[in-house]
Amino acid sequence: MGHEYSSRIIWTGNRGEGTSSYRAYDRTWDIAIDGKAPIHCSNDPLLGGDKSKMNPEDLLISALSACHMLWYLHYASEANIVVTAYDDAPIGVGEISRNGAGKFTAAILRPRITVKEGADLTVAHEIHHRIHEVCFIARSVNFPVSYEPVFTTI
Repeated sequence: MGHEYSSRIIWTGNRGEGTSSYRAYDRTWDIAIDGKAPIHCSNDPLLGGDKSKMNPEDLLISALSACHMLWYLHYASEANIVVTAYDDAPIGVGEISRNGAGKFTAAILRPRITVKEGADLTVAHEIHHRIHEVCFIARSVNFPVSYEPVFTTI
């Protein structure tokens, strides 16, 4: 069964002269999908982008983390582990080659998960290792994803 996902990318960086020179335009755009709030984006600040806006690297690591979280919550509910809070601060590790091309070489998800007292923390921890088998985003990337969860009980 196939799924299609669509998006609309609208370049917003024309300062009036288009791409007449390398410095004549901004590397900004909007992600605009009907019925959803737009996301204003720019390139990586290391390349002169606007640090207040999301860049492609931010979006990729965020999508990976969000997909993992959603599957985690699903599996936790099936295992009778009551999650009351979930907060991740993922890290994407990248490298730049001599010709300027970059790529992610790894991602580390570092969720802080609050569960109700009595939860089996061994099972709660093991759930993370099942997610890579089903998470759409994790199954689509070509770099290793590791997990460093921290659990709190209430």
